[in-house]
Amino acid sequence: MKKENKLVLKFEEVTKKDLAMVGGKNGSLGEMIQALSKKGVFVPSGFATTSHAYFNFLDENNLEPKLREIFKELDIENISNLQKVGKNARKLLSEAKFSKEFEDEIIKAYRQMGSPEVAVRSSATAEDLPSASFAGLHDTYLNIKGEAELLKAVKKCIVSLFGDRVISYRQSQGFDHFEVALSVGVQKMVRSDIGSSGVMFTVDTESGFSNAVLINSIWGIGEMIVQGKITPDEFYVFKPTMKQGYRPIILKNLGNKNKKYILSKAGGIKEVGVDKKDHLRFSLSDDDIMTLAKWAVIIEEHYGCPQDIEWAKDGKTGQLYIVQARPETIHSDKKGNYYEEYIIEKGHNLILEGIAVGDKIGSGKARVISDVSGMSQFRRGDVLVTKMTDPDWVSIMRMASAIVTDEGGKVCHAAIIGRELGIPVIVGSVDGTKKLKTGETVTVDCTQGFRGKVFSGNVPYKIKKYNLDKIPKLKTKITLNVGTPDSAFKNSFIPNDGVGLAREEFIIAEKVKVHPLALYHFKDLEKDKSPEIKKIVKEIKDITVEHKDKKEHFVKELAEGVAQIAAAFYPNEVIVRFSDFKTNEYRNLVGGILYEMEESNPMIGFRGACRYLDKSFQPAFEMECQAIKRARDEFGLKNIAVMVPFCRTVEEGKGVVGLIRKFGLNKDVKVYVMCEIPSNVILADKFLDIFDGMSIGSNDLTQLTLGIDRDGGHLAHISDERNEAVKTMISNAIKACKKRKKYCGICGQAPSDYPGFAEFLISEGISSISLNPDTVIKTMMRLSDKKNV
Repeated sequence: MKKENKLVLKFEEVTKKDLAMVGGKNGSLGEMIQALSKKGVFVPSGFATTSHAYFNFLDENNLEPKLREIFKELDIENISNLQKVGKNARKLLSEAKFSKEFEDEIIKAYRQMGSPEVAVRSSATAEDLPSASFAGLHDTYLNIKGEAELLKAVKKCIVSLFGDRVISYRQSQGFDHFEVALSVGVQKMVRSDIGSSGVMFTVDTESGFSNAVLINSIWGIGEMIVQGKITPDEFYVFKPTMKQGYRPIILKNLGNKNKKYILSKAGGIKEVGVDKKDHLRFSLSDDDIMTLAKWAVIIEEHYGCPQDIEWAKDGKTGQLYIVQARPETIHSDKKGNYYEEYIIEKGHNLILEGIAVGDKIGSGKARVISDVSGMSQFRRGDVLVTKMTDPDWVSIMRMASAIVTDEGGKVCHAAIIGRELGIPVIVGSVDGTKKLKTGETVTVDCTQGFRGKVFSGNVPYKIKKYNLDKIPKLKTKITLNVGTPDSAFKNSFIPNDGVGLAREEFIIAEKVKVHPLALYHFKDLEKDKSPEIKKIVKEIKDITVEHKDKKEHFVKELAEGVAQIAAAFYPNEVIVRFSDFKTNEYRNLVGGILYEMEESNPMIGFRGACRYLDKSFQPAFEMECQAIKRARDEFGLKNIAVMVPFCRTVEEGKGVVGLIRKFGLNKDVKVYVMCEIPSNVILADKFLDIFDGMSIGSNDLTQLTLGIDRDGGHLAHISDERNEAVKTMISNAIKACKKRKKYCGICGQAPSDYPGFAEFLISEGISSISLNPDTVIKTMMRLSDKKNV
């Protein structure tokens, strides 16, 4: 019998070319078993019912004419109408009977598998396409045991083709309700209930950055992730250096995994609590992370497009499996090489924050809905506010101007659908349903990085869209000033030649949070029983719960933060400036009050090179060097160079470079110096004997040339980089570097703030201009109209 006339096909009999017979999901499983198992990718065995079987089922029960009659009155904008049509269609299919031949074929294939516990999944012939995923819309049944239960589950999957959410999505995507068929995949269960599971993407889900694999992982069965009830562990693996043999897990974020799904003895799954010892333990080992990342790349390269992949780890055998792979539908379908910049009006009342999904802004009247029974209240253009969505909510999600949920992470249901629909979503807001009131106008902003914000009222904003193919290439290198790892992937799409200034301060303040010496001396602090120290110790324990060795907390968080920036701009050079906190800023870190003096003018106090050389602070500087070394040597990010700030004397320069080498950063690591003190200019030649080049810090150079505290606002009108004395200093520094044929860049604010200043720098022959991300494109456009660029 020809394959297209069969009612059931083993996965080994189908490929991605058989979408019309077994749908995208089942076709992909068969494709991977046939093509990728020999490359080490494991996929559980199983079989699929066919579209031929589905259409036979309709014909044998004379269902299509009856369905067409029901659908004559369909109006997906009217939720009550949609629910009525869906209910009638499902009732019709539920009461229809399978032929004995079809049931026998299903049972025969099941017995050939050994009659194990199985997962029964829907696979529509219009599903898992690059343009439409139908993610989670059709039904899935897990831990199905026995022939009778299997037949029931297959029927339920077929009936789910006419779920309200599926009807709405299908019509909005332009699919004919009566041309789409439903194939059912029957797959051997992986015992992830006693192991772990999750999803992974071969692009960053927010920015579309294609050089990273994003993996999310939880204990137990993976449905818990989509429901958004817990925060999964999150990992990023950098593809280019992984292919070179490194282990570049450039981010490991520990989730809050206090619940999980396990198999129920009665069949199906049930929710249970996670043992306390596992709450704060990663659900994947580093070896597992690397295996999954390598598989993800193999799958992506085989299909030739970004992938959205589900995986599971069997707790009995320890074996990893891929249980589903489909095209990633958001970034794989992106058309044109454009960059959009959102400019929102400042100064409006902030109501709420959460995790930003997407990169857009939406406004409308808040509509707080506690459960699906209230969906009929929703109106097109409203902002949906709820605890968490699931596939039943899709029919109103597509009408929303924005979505806010109390729960969820970046790969929960609301996040996945929001990205596909192209609307801003804030998940994990905690108390959005309490703080937002039905009927109030709000603006949801997901354009400002990791944290999404909800403002009161309809906040004005503008969108600037740039065609990157029309941005001219300049002779002078244009690099970026970057401080936040969370924005690095997005900013990498701005035309650039790398990073002229990657600041450590944000990473230390937001990720590390603790003074490095408090981490270094933690064991001593634990011995101190004074109330003040006990309070600090508790704070440190809460922040660093992942690590017994508290020094590792500092090294890990700093290494990962730096690595994300370096990966985003790889292979272009990324110049990382060692920490340049002042004493007052260090005091703000947890435990900082124990190690930092109070200075009357910290701006010109204990900072930069003199701090690194201080015997008491040297252990902290060594940890900084270890973090850089990890990013370079373990993650393979050899594009990282380092820079020393506020180096007052030549002797300090020699001493710091000596420490850098002593602490493991060998001579293949370029070391630059900030040129921000008049002594750096006056003795430029001697500093260049020590360093590989200079980066002009025009902010500090201005204050020290003009004798102004730049923190003193009443003198701001004098502090201007365009002052003749400052420009002379900058000119002399550029000339000294050019004479020695060494790097000379600028990373201060001046070229970002002042039109004409970049032209001055170029006329002086500067090697590189580092700009704030939001000024790069307009500066490049302006310079392209000038000569000598």
